[in-house]
Amino acid sequence: MKTIKSRPKNLSISVSTQPKKTLLYDKDFMKWIDNQVGYLKKGDLSNLDIDNLIEEIESLGRNDKRSLKSQLTRLLMHLLKWKYQPEKQIDSNSWKTSVSNASMEIKFLIEDSPSLKNDLIKIYSKAYLEAKQYAANETGLDIDMFDEVCPWTIQELFPEFVKSGKK
Repeated sequence: MKTIKSRPKNLSISVSTQPKKTLLYDKDFMKWIDNQVGYLKKGDLSNLDIDNLIEEIESLGRNDKRSLKSQLTRLLMHLLKWKYQPEKQIDSNSWKTSVSNASMEIKFLIEDSPSLKNDLIKIYSKAYLEAKQYAANETGLDIDMFDEVCPWTIQELFPEFVKSGKK
């Protein structure tokens, strides 16, 4: 922060000045990444843009968690549609493909980051509530027609990731 004094009233105004590192981050993100990688490879820690690096690393974790929840919600929504409107499944493999893709994406995420298994357990009920809402919207069925509690356990959907008895 710089303090600027103006005359004749001698007012003090604090003005924030961005360091050069942050300007590049805002102006050319890919160049900023290349620079940060270069600094890390050289061991030149003094030139690292620590604040923005922290922000970016934290966002990677948030993105994986959002993706996990999104894929779980999609999986459960299609399973609900399959359960409550089986007659609509006869002519189309799209729901079957979507169920398979969502399940694979969840498995890939957890294989890459095994600690996401804990998040899978934590978000399961919330993802089911969202899946019910989406399924109701897409099918035109009343949301109260769907099971109050998810009819599939995590163990049933992902036996390779969850010990028996956990939901």
